[in-house]
Amino acid sequence: MLIIVKNLSKVMLSALLFGSTLASCHQSSGIDHNRGPETRGEGVYSDKSLRAYHPPIEVTLVREIGDGLEDILKALPDETLENNRWSQLYEQVLGIQIKYKWAVRSEQYHKKLDIMLASGDIPDIVKVNAQQLRQLSHAGLIQDLTQAYEEYASALTRQVHRQEGSGTLESGMIGDKLMGIPETDSSIEKAMYLWIRTDWLDQLGLQPPKTMDDVLEISKAFTQKDPDGNGQQDTYGIAATQYLWDPVMGFTGFMAGYGAYPNIWLEDESGKLVYGGIQPEVKQALKALQEMYRNHEIDSEFIFKNGSKAKQLIADGKIGMAYGEQWGAFLFQSSRSGDPDAEWQAFPIVTDPGIAPKVPLKFTTSSFYAVRKDFAHPEAILKMFNLHLEKNWGKTAEYGTYYNDSSPVWGLSPVTPFPADKNLEAYRQIAEARRQGTTSQLQGESAFILDRIDRYLDKKEDGESGWGWEKIYGPSGAMSILDQYEDNHQLLFDAFAGAPTETMIEKQTILDNLQHDYFVNIILGQPFDQFDRFVEEWYRLGGADITAEVNQWHVDKKGRP
Repeated sequence: MLIIVKNLSKVMLSALLFGSTLASCHQSSGIDHNRGPETRGEGVYSDKSLRAYHPPIEVTLVREIGDGLEDILKALPDETLENNRWSQLYEQVLGIQIKYKWAVRSEQYHKKLDIMLASGDIPDIVKVNAQQLRQLSHAGLIQDLTQAYEEYASALTRQVHRQEGSGTLESGMIGDKLMGIPETDSSIEKAMYLWIRTDWLDQLGLQPPKTMDDVLEISKAFTQKDPDGNGQQDTYGIAATQYLWDPVMGFTGFMAGYGAYPNIWLEDESGKLVYGGIQPEVKQALKALQEMYRNHEIDSEFIFKNGSKAKQLIADGKIGMAYGEQWGAFLFQSSRSGDPDAEWQAFPIVTDPGIAPKVPLKFTTSSFYAVRKDFAHPEAILKMFNLHLEKNWGKTAEYGTYYNDSSPVWGLSPVTPFPADKNLEAYRQIAEARRQGTTSQLQGESAFILDRIDRYLDKKEDGESGWGWEKIYGPSGAMSILDQYEDNHQLLFDAFAGAPTETMIEKQTILDNLQHDYFVNIILGQPFDQFDRFVEEWYRLGGADITAEVNQWHVDKKGRP
């Protein structure tokens, strides 16, 4: 009997349990970071982009307090949300005094923010999503930041905003005006890998996959041939959760093996943009998943399990493969608690023989900093961006003071931009230092990461925590694969990298739910012609209008200098 699924795409991503990237670097490196900040007082920077206000100005914001920020504050008893190393730095260097109109837990934050925005009584700077940005702009409550950006964005800020093309900055534009400064995100951090229990491969005499047929054969073997040696058929070939696109244990990477990219926009042969989720290759991938589900290679209860519950199967040693992002290493590490010999390794995603698969990268910039209409210093948000980037990745960076000491202190700052390629660059620095024999000269993030790996390899007392770091940044880790992806031109960026269109704002959630529900039910056994019905409904319920709007954006973009 089939279970018809409704609206599962509303489920929160299980990635929130772990953080979506390695940006945090949560654990202490053992490196001496006790030195005080080098940057003190006014006049440190002569450049206009970091010049201090005389006299100092007050900037009001509101703040969400999530588990991560709460943990940081608990770990730093001498610092508070209002008075900490970042608030002091902004005041000492820029003459900006940070004041919070209110700060509440995540559970109350979004409701309180919506009420505040509806009232029109907004702080000087407010972090919003794309829909809220548009609403504030249409209501005349925020100001155009185009001129402020031109005058005050530092070279490093501009570089970070351009790292993944012009789309990041353009996503904050409404018409030809920059109405919000995008909070940077990283598409390449979302690259997919195929994580495999290599001890199971060895146990069954199997080789790593080179094609999708190999993946299917390994999945069958992991399900049917008792790879854990307990005499029972109680293992699964591949992990799954109730949200098909979870960044770890989802099916984005699996579908890419069939040339299917269900969550990004693609440019077709005619130069027009088409939505990947309605292309015929998706049906082929769904057919393969339906067969795997029928053969019990996928947990029969996956539709009832969020990431936390699905992770338990990995911890219990019942899963042999999973598609996921690089940080998945720390999730897979849980299997080593019950079986210290459990070994996982990241492999490149695969497709048909002789073809290098494309690795889909969804455009993920979705938060923006808007400035109140009558605020006299709109450039203040840019100066804060500039200083945050400078003190973490610029020439005067102090990684151990402002990014990570015994906790991820970057999270104390009300703005947290970062370079999209920072983790890949850290890997490259480590790899080059290994080749040159200069690892002792590494600094900042790369030094932190290598310290974690070395403590693991040297079997130090707390070294087991370095297992995940080695699986990501080691010579054959996930980052080495990302380096290959980039060198081989395999990264497939979302062709639409603009602000949500009018119909997207109104209909995107409906369409996302529609797609997810149809796909899940096909995997559970519904006829494949349901995919064709989904395509028809997608167009009818707003997809046709969105396609027209996206292509108009595409034409307009080509016409811009």
